Amino acid sequence: MTITCNGEPLHTKARTVGDLLGERLGRTSPDGVAVAIDGEVVPRSVWSAPLLAEGAVVDIVTAVQGG
Repeated sequence: MTITCNGEPLHTKARTVGDLLGERLGRTSPDGVAVAIDGEVVPRSVWSAPLLAEGAVVDIVTAVQGG
């Protein structure tokens, strides 16, 4: 399926947020990460549910420390 991830088209086999994070970040439940699908924040408690669909717009935000 093709989704938009952080503003770029991405062809993926991922069906869950956890699968997508595994593909993109190498970990399925990393600390300091927030995910939104189609503008709605996805709680970490449902990252293993099949939420991704063709055409979804996914934003992955990673917290960084510094000044």
